Amino acid sequence: MKTILFILTSITLVLTGCSTTKDPVASAVNDAEQQMRYDMAIEALNNREFVLEADRITFKYGQNAFVSPNTNFISMSGDKATIQLAFNSPYAGPNGMGGITVDGSVTNVKMKTDKKGNVTYSMNVMGAGVSAIVFFNITAGTNQCSARVTPNFNSQVITFTGYIYSKEESNVYKGRAL
Repeated sequence: MKTILFILTSITLVLTGCSTTKDPVASAVNDAEQQMRYDMAIEALNNREFVLEADRITFKYGQNAFVSPNTNFISMSGDKATIQLAFNSPYAGPNGMGGITVDGSVTNVKMKTDKKGNVTYSMNVMGAGVSAIVFFNITAGTNQCSARVTPNFNSQVITFTGYIYSKEESNVYKGRAL
């Protein structure tokens, strides 16, 4: 009786363990793909040719808005940057898409990588409609990123959360800038 109970328990544990484990090949492929995206994102940051496509915007007091990555982004090309917000609303806004688009010149670019591989990237953006410091945090081993835009003249901090891509990989639509 004890032997049968032991065998049934062993079979149950083996079957339970088999059904909950991931396919190691699929997991390795996924990890390699994520690492490749991370490497491409870091290369884009180093080349100063990147776009953060945001799928979520967080405002000063923690309110979240889920948005379209095609129209909500922060981009950098050389020494120029664009910050764009566009919401689905009946009001066209200054950019013609329900939000605002500002262009500026980039200065004071700094990039640091910690021991775990997380990257912090910061830059100052100055232009006709913007004067802000932008802090990017890229998670190690993926292209997932959040960017905090901190204006120099008020405390209306906005955080963009999404994925960072090279300019060539990105598919964003830029509205009318201020």
